[in-house]
Amino acid sequence: MAAVWSAALPDGVTDIFAAVSRDGGRTFAAPVRVNQQRGEARVNGEQPPRVAIAVGPSDRPRVSVIWTAKGAKGTLLLTARSDDLGRTFSESTLVTGTDAAGNRGWEAIGADASGRFHAVWLDHRRMAAATAASAPGAHKHKSGDGSGSSGDAAAIPKPDGVAMAQQSDLYFDTIGDAVSPRPITPGVCYCCKIAIAFGARDQIFLAWRHVYPGNFRDVAFSVSDDGGRAFSPPARVSEDNWWLEGCPDDGPAMAVDARRGVHIVWPAVVTEQGTPTKALFHAMTADGRVFTPRQRLSTEGQANHPQLAVGADGTLRLAWDEAGGGRRAIVQGRGLFDQAGRVSFSRAPLGGESGVYPMVAATPSGALVAWTAGAPSESVIKVAQIQ
Repeated sequence: MAAVWSAALPDGVTDIFAAVSRDGGRTFAAPVRVNQQRGEARVNGEQPPRVAIAVGPSDRPRVSVIWTAKGAKGTLLLTARSDDLGRTFSESTLVTGTDAAGNRGWEAIGADASGRFHAVWLDHRRMAAATAASAPGAHKHKSGDGSGSSGDAAAIPKPDGVAMAQQSDLYFDTIGDAVSPRPITPGVCYCCKIAIAFGARDQIFLAWRHVYPGNFRDVAFSVSDDGGRAFSPPARVSEDNWWLEGCPDDGPAMAVDARRGVHIVWPAVVTEQGTPTKALFHAMTADGRVFTPRQRLSTEGQANHPQLAVGADGTLRLAWDEAGGGRRAIVQGRGLFDQAGRVSFSRAPLGGESGVYPMVAATPSGALVAWTAGAPSESVIKVAQIQ
């Protein structure tokens, strides 16, 4: 098991650190800095550094970390790999093509059964190009990817969210292969995290928030049956019709169970007694194309930032944070299957613990939940073992 995080050092720079556990999360080795150049990381809560562990047919475990850094023309993606269980990391390597103009990030990384690492991210290179082409002279207005400078905001028409999203792409890459990264689909909702998971043989699953006609920001899904060379057209997981003139900054989580069912958990807003409430929902698919009707999870207050894993006993392990009463609580849940394959979910706050942006990982005896707690200048990472 591996953990990665970003940390602001006393001199103000932000670096990426990793620590590996060999005993199911009970203890972790001393943290190791991942990035080669000090202070190059540019991360936030919805786009932290991501980590994956690959075990090939005859290889020892390899650890790969991906993160966002500042480039000359926007943000870029860097990776580093450890072949000695996190004791040392290779030099930071650019993910091919991510030094293009515009911003990118909200990435995910994972490893397939053959030990190959795959990455997916949101990319605004086409929006940056369109902004540069349409701006007269040096007078550029600020675009969604931060590539322009300020101008006369009153004279600029309000952009159409659906039209802008058509210049926002979902990109995929198999790290280290000879094929360049390629766009999977336009129309993605920027600033929401992406999920990646793996199925049988060469199956790769992607889930993200999409911008549909009417400016509805619902979760979409795509599957590759050939190791990422081609992906199916986006399928809408659920017609939530969450209308928003902007980005929710809160994307889906995904996991595959032992019966090869693909599970997705995501936030969406519902109206209860005239009041909008941000809730969590679950759906699953057996074929990657047809989804069960969404099922609402038991939550309190505003539910945010879900994470999902499958435990060694086959149960679904969830974690999220809930906002209410002036504080945020860390909550964990379990999804249990009945004989018909239906799932029922529990809800259990972690002893009144406060925090944000939890992560969950399966262990041989249950699950491990980690989260960030405390004020930004004094924040710490807390960990809880769940049976």
